[in-house]
Amino acid sequence: MTGLEIWLLAVGLAMDCFAVSIASGIILKRARLRPMLVMAISFGFFQALMPLLGWIGASFFSHLIESIDHWIAFGILAFLGGRMIMESFKDEDCKHEYDPTSLKVVLALASIDALAVGVSFAFLGIKQFSAILSPIGIIGFVSFALSMVGLMFGIRFGCGIARRLRAELWGGIILVIIGTKILVEHLFF
Repeated sequence: MTGLEIWLLAVGLAMDCFAVSIASGIILKRARLRPMLVMAISFGFFQALMPLLGWIGASFFSHLIESIDHWIAFGILAFLGGRMIMESFKDEDCKHEYDPTSLKVVLALASIDALAVGVSFAFLGIKQFSAILSPIGIIGFVSFALSMVGLMFGIRFGCGIARRLRAELWGGIILVIIGTKILVEHLFF
C-alpha cells in the first residue's frame, strides 16, 4: 500500500468515529475537555490497536492463502464500506440514550471494523512489525483528530450537521474504492 492509500484508509475508518463523535457532541451540548479527550484518545487508541491485533492474527496463516489474498482484502474492505454506506441511509433521530462521558460507553462505541482491516494488511503482504507501525499510527492519529472535530461539530451545530456531512457514506465509499483498487492491481498489474 502506498502512503496515500494508508491515509485514505485511515480516513475511511475514522469516519465511523467521526459520525459517533458528532452524535456524542450533540449529547454533550457544550465543550468539556476531559470527556472529549477521553473519547478521542480511546477512539484513536482502539482504531490503532484493532488493526494491529488483526494483522498479528492473520499473519500466522496469510502464507496459506496467498493466491486469493487480494480477494479477501477486497471482500473485507467492500463489506465494511458497504455496511457503512447502508448505515448512512438509515433515518435516525438525534435522540441517543447513552452517556458519552462514560468510559464503558466510549469503549463500546470504539469500532472493531479496524480489526478486519488489520487482517487485510496481513493479506496485502505486510510481513514485519516495523512495517505495520506506520499504518496503525496514521489510523490512530486520524481517528483521534476526526473524533475531536466530530465532537466539536456536534456541540456547535447539533443534529443538522450530522445529516448534511454524511460521514459514514463518504467513509464507506473510500473503503470500497481502496478494496477495488487492491483487487484490480492484483488481477491486472
